[in-house]
Amino acid sequence: MSDLALVSRYLRPYRRQFVLAALCAFTEATLELCIPFVMASIVDVGVSTGDMGLVLALGARMVALAVCAGALGMGYARFSAEVAMGLGAGLREAEYAHVQGFAFSNLDDFDTSSLVTRMTTDVTVIQNALVMGFRPMLRGPVMLVCGLVIACTMSAKLAVVFFVILPALACALALIVHHVAPLFGAMQHAMDQLNDTLQEDLVAIRAIKAYVREGYVAERFEQVNARLANAATRTFRTAVINTPVFTLSMNVASVALLWFGGQMIMAGEMGVGTLTGFMSYVLLIMNSLMMISNVFLLLARAVTSIHRVSEVLREKPAIESPAHGISRVTTGDVTFRDVSFKYSPTAEKDVLSHVSLHFPAGSTVGVLGATGSGKTSLVQLMARLYDASSGSVEVGGHDVREYDLAALRDGVGIVLQKNVLFTGTVRDNLRWGNAAATDEELLRACQLACADEFLDRIGGLDADLGHGGGNVSGGQKQRLCIARTLLKHPRVLVFDDSTSACDMATDARIRKNLAQLKNVTKVVIAQRVASVMDADQIVVLEDGRVHATGTHEELLRTDNIYRELYESQVGGTAAAGGTAPAAGTAPAGATATAAGTTAATRKEAPNAR
Repeated sequence: MSDLALVSRYLRPYRRQFVLAALCAFTEATLELCIPFVMASIVDVGVSTGDMGLVLALGARMVALAVCAGALGMGYARFSAEVAMGLGAGLREAEYAHVQGFAFSNLDDFDTSSLVTRMTTDVTVIQNALVMGFRPMLRGPVMLVCGLVIACTMSAKLAVVFFVILPALACALALIVHHVAPLFGAMQHAMDQLNDTLQEDLVAIRAIKAYVREGYVAERFEQVNARLANAATRTFRTAVINTPVFTLSMNVASVALLWFGGQMIMAGEMGVGTLTGFMSYVLLIMNSLMMISNVFLLLARAVTSIHRVSEVLREKPAIESPAHGISRVTTGDVTFRDVSFKYSPTAEKDVLSHVSLHFPAGSTVGVLGATGSGKTSLVQLMARLYDASSGSVEVGGHDVREYDLAALRDGVGIVLQKNVLFTGTVRDNLRWGNAAATDEELLRACQLACADEFLDRIGGLDADLGHGGGNVSGGQKQRLCIARTLLKHPRVLVFDDSTSACDMATDARIRKNLAQLKNVTKVVIAQRVASVMDADQIVVLEDGRVHATGTHEELLRTDNIYRELYESQVGGTAAAGGTAPAAGTAPAGATATAAGTTAATRKEAPNAR
């Protein structure tokens, strides 16, 4: 399906208004064409014979034609506005809904700033083209063809002037449109870059001020703003050439018509009224050509925006629910069967390579590894945020590809590495996990996540979290995100380094509270050994592969990587088979991360996340 056909689908609810607008524009143009003809009759018949009654009658007819044309113009404005605004709203809604169905891999292909531009600026360009271009697109050809026919009827000799000037004018218009069309695409790309820089700077405004980098970001914004200004200048500098070209053509035509028309009047071949009416048609014909040229410029820009919008609407979600998918995750049993994964099919190396693991239902599993070892990638496959490149991931005894996506992601709750809260109250944010949760359930979830410790201080469940949760600290934000996920009552609960901003005592209390959850498989990605040493199974990843699995005591005896992490974070030397200290009792110096310990000696996996 072509871009125009795809976008035109969203015009269907406004077909009636579209047809009415077309009829108004067409009829208005026809009435305006009649006015010069009546004016010629007034001069040649009424004025020349001194018949004031005829002059008044024909003048009244001209006024009536003008009033009717004006009313039709107002009707066109109303109906075209309804069509354009409705189309814009439909396109924005369709784009937004389609983006909601994108998988993570689809979102990797579109910058956030580009999606914002496509839903705002590009849709506005399409709306403007419809409002400002539809009328001249209809009127222009009608006035041009009818004007030429009537002009030939009035004087075939004088009409030759048009047939000499029009081809030259058409060639000039074609060259302008051909040159300016690709410039509109470059201008929209520059707009994407501007939005990207602006969005990044506004989100990071606190860090900018903390590091006193206002001057640097201002200079960077100035550069991207200048690139947009230069792109727009090049584009419109070319586009406006059509105005002087048409002005020159109109002046040349007027001089030629007056010269030859004057000679014809002197020779008695034409009346003054006829020449006056003919000159009116000159203006109509030239104006119609100007309209057509402007329409081509509007369409050239609109086609670029239509293509950008269509790219979003045509993008096929990489992950979709199967027909008649499984509607419920019954158990928390998780199995990885020879799983390999990479984010891009063209990547040279897998992020995960031949991973085979089994997490029994109700168990607690810790995952450790250096930065880039594939920890986050591993757990994202469980909720089918990405699909494995090869092998299979099973939850509750079924391949994750057999589940309805909503059911799977309700059954596998993930507290993502990047915590996200939304503008609104604590209650509003927590109910993302369960829209029907009562205040008692909300408070219970906060208690398990240790969020109740600060809830009263910030104003309780009705506390305003501000934009993006800016009114709470990083550790508080993490605990609210944990509480939100708990409200889903998942069978599998994944914590992707989701207590990294909490102190170790709070981390220990959260783990103790979560241990009360029965029949829930808990997978904990952590940088601290203390966060996973009580786990039933600990998985050590290295360069996308499973390096070792076992309990804390088993890994201390058998795995050098785990032993190095333990000794660097807890201190001292771990005796083989030694007993682990109580969770949460590691000294204050135990904040070194797995990444910091091993990054110097182990190569990170490319493309890892």
